[in-house]
Amino acid sequence: MLQNGMNRRRFLGRAAGAVSAGVAVPWFVPSSALGGAGRPAASERIAMACIGLGIQGTGNMRAFLGQGDVQVKAVCDVSESQRQKGKALVDGHYGNKDCIACVDFREVCSRPDIDAVSLATPDHWHVLIGLEAARHGKHMYYEKPIGWSFRAGQMLRDAVHRHGVVFQFGTQQRSDRNFRFACELVRNGRIGALQTILVGVPGSVAVPELPSEPVPDDLDYPMWLGPARWAPYSFERCRPYTHRPDESWTRNYSTWYHLSDYCIGFIGNWGIHHVDIAQWGHGTEHTGPVEVAGHGTFPSQGAADCALTWQVENRFADGVTLVHMDNATSATHPAQIPGFSQGVLFKGAEGWVFVNRSKIDADPKSLLQSEIGPSEVRLHESRNHHRDFLDAIRTGRAPASPIDVALRSDTICMLDDIAIRLGRTLRWDPAKEEVIDDAQAARLLTRPMRGPWHV
Repeated sequence: MLQNGMNRRRFLGRAAGAVSAGVAVPWFVPSSALGGAGRPAASERIAMACIGLGIQGTGNMRAFLGQGDVQVKAVCDVSESQRQKGKALVDGHYGNKDCIACVDFREVCSRPDIDAVSLATPDHWHVLIGLEAARHGKHMYYEKPIGWSFRAGQMLRDAVHRHGVVFQFGTQQRSDRNFRFACELVRNGRIGALQTILVGVPGSVAVPELPSEPVPDDLDYPMWLGPARWAPYSFERCRPYTHRPDESWTRNYSTWYHLSDYCIGFIGNWGIHHVDIAQWGHGTEHTGPVEVAGHGTFPSQGAADCALTWQVENRFADGVTLVHMDNATSATHPAQIPGFSQGVLFKGAEGWVFVNRSKIDADPKSLLQSEIGPSEVRLHESRNHHRDFLDAIRTGRAPASPIDVALRSDTICMLDDIAIRLGRTLRWDPAKEEVIDDAQAARLLTRPMRGPWHV
């Protein structure tokens, strides 16, 4: 048991409160609670619920099941078949039938026996579920992006701080050694003064018109739509990867990603990964650009309405420019290096560093063998994003991707999308977090919600 008779929920609550206060937690935690001495007693485990059981949500659930100091106690999804698959996976792991299966996230968040939630739903649901989790004091592993509305994201940030919960953003590249090392090289001046950052990510895709079909019996479709405007059901609209049971239509993309009712497209949903690394390497995690300008192309027909291609220049007060592009555009950018299309390229006055999920490269090559000294800038070290989240809950230290950093990176993606949709330059005040002298752009920072949902 925890020292001084402190029960699990009191400890986790006080530790999380220390995160928002920015202090360390002095209480002793036995090594068994950290998974170092076999599976700890139930009183020492972090009780989790997993909300959203698509491919990413199930993957996150498997990751948490693999942590000995976690007990997954509940699963939640609007699809009965997904719920039952999730429950069967959890029960099979523990060898019992105890996992609770819910259709409504509010039931999960209000349970007093749940300490933390893993959130992996379509983007339009993210903030509403996050706000409910924070209100009930639940720590959250929160899949990117923040959501589809900047102003709602601000409310979530306020709620996370107000309720003192741990928030870990699903930008898992921060728990990868190559990304961290690349950013440390840049932050410590190894490439000289930073001048330009090129970011290349996958572009969105066109989607055919979606058919209108009867809602299947196992799906709570009104809950799937939630705050998005009403639209007729179709299999492709709702499934994370579209593969019809009768094989009549198979696509290798997630349809809702490319419909602005649910997502701003890959400019945000994928872009957040590499834009976040650009922010980390630049050292601008708590600020943002002062000017945003660019252009993009959009589908001329079909159901999708998110940017297919784009090139947006985000200019910072220190003179650095972050160029955010789809990978087809980035492959032809004049400032690229050979072979660059997807990833993050930091260009400085004395060299460059490139990193993506498969490699790290640099000029001069000797940079890759250099060491970061003890007196230099050392960034948060995490080797497992899920483990890092759990350790933050237990120790009270900040996780790799806390809410303040998450919203700042997300903001760039949202501003980039607004700039190319309006086709004009935006001026941004990163201190006040406001668009300057552009009422139309400012209105796009907020998204209306279909009743009864609201923030």
